[in-house]
Amino acid sequence: MFAADQPLTQNSSSLLISFGRRRADPSRGDSLRTVLFHPSGGRLGQYLALVGHLSRRGPVHGVRGSGLHPGEEPHDDVHTMADLYAGLLADRPEPPTLLAGWSLGGLLAWEVAHRLAADGPRPAVVMVDSFADPWSACHTARDHLRRRILDALPDTTDAEERALAARTADAHLTASAVHRATPGTPGPALLLACESEELPTQRDGWLRRDPALDVRSLPCTHFEVFDAARTPLLLRHLDDFLAAQAPADR
Repeated sequence: MFAADQPLTQNSSSLLISFGRRRADPSRGDSLRTVLFHPSGGRLGQYLALVGHLSRRGPVHGVRGSGLHPGEEPHDDVHTMADLYAGLLADRPEPPTLLAGWSLGGLLAWEVAHRLAADGPRPAVVMVDSFADPWSACHTARDHLRRRILDALPDTTDAEERALAARTADAHLTASAVHRATPGTPGPALLLACESEELPTQRDGWLRRDPALDVRSLPCTHFEVFDAARTPLLLRHLDDFLAAQAPADR
């Protein structure tokens, strides 16, 4: 059973981690089966508020990145990760109805949705400040992104864990530096984009692939998305998007 103050553990031999669910909220229905995908760096801790919110509507799982444990190799190609993660979900007794993620995690949600939609129902997709085109096309230096990812590690992270996290972050930055999102509509999709100088390019890149994409803005920077002060607006946008999909679920 998930508790609101329970940290999201990374200590699992499996890449697919169950966060369980909380007591259902009847006013919100009970139709969601959510999967959250890791951003660059492979960790899931930033999703604490999302897990607490979405677990009231159904089970929530997370996909962490390979490379965080000794003996694991990180992946440096988005297609490789998407193929692997789609395979993990294909083995589930029921398909997910919502795929979501921040940054690289949103791009992975998009790519996995394309793979699942080819053989089954189309899940909804929520991308939190993700980019359809390589981040290397933006005005952000790789070293800056790497530093911000590692700065977000818990204070209790030991030297070995930090080294593994750094290697995993490097692999993921390599992957997203060259990947271009698959065109086409995998299912109903929402982009929550930060208000920055990159927003017009970011929005246009996604709309070229999916003209029906729902785009909403967040008044913050990329690394402020999950700050406590920003969370209520993010969750409100998410709820509005899910409410718009509800008639198709019934």
